[in-house]
Amino acid sequence: MQDNTTSASESRITGTRVVQIGIAAVVAILAVAAILLFSYLPDANEFNDAVREIFLVNDALTTTESIRILEILAQSGTTFSKVLASYRAIIFVLIVFATALLIACLVFLVTIITLNRRMHEIERSGIQVSSLVVSREENVVYLNNLEFKLTKAAMETLSVLAEARMDDDVLSGAEIESMVSGKPAADCEEAAGATRIKRLRDTLGNQMVSELLVKNIARRGYMLAIDKDVIKMI
Repeated sequence: MQDNTTSASESRITGTRVVQIGIAAVVAILAVAAILLFSYLPDANEFNDAVREIFLVNDALTTTESIRILEILAQSGTTFSKVLASYRAIIFVLIVFATALLIACLVFLVTIITLNRRMHEIERSGIQVSSLVVSREENVVYLNNLEFKLTKAAMETLSVLAEARMDDDVLSGAEIESMVSGKPAADCEEAAGATRIKRLRDTLGNQMVSELLVKNIARRGYMLAIDKDVIKMI
């Protein structure tokens, strides 16, 4: 249990560091991209400056038509400045949106990777159970404070497995059938015990819980893959 807890803590710390580094990298890359993008955009007053230069250079333009043309150019410059300012605002919003989207994707990716690693650890070491209370009278088992209502037959099978686990025993299918039915093990079939294990798993319902809780050890038999100190029979 201690090794699994330590491994889980290390995975969380590593995942947190990866997220922090990834977020910093995403923000830095987009910040550089934004700086380069805004630096290459023309200045909002560049058009107005060009029109002002025309006014200053061409003092001879005194006719009504010429002045009208210059006024139109000046108005065009003002419009260009407003349009360029709106483009800057749109680009800024898009960059902020892209930053948030990339950070969210990074967080989700790291979360998925961490969960996959955790699931692999669980599959490799078995389910972590801090408490297993078997109530024969109520036909109920409390697994980490989660209540599972069992049939009478499933409760008998689980009780046999729990008692065997407290004695560090691994039971074959024939031995399970013998202990439940009261018959001699020589008169019981392996398939009968395997059927009881299957019915127990089906009654538990949750495939991950049932498959990892009741382990099948090749050529030996069945056992509960939990610490015997957490088992309590009532």
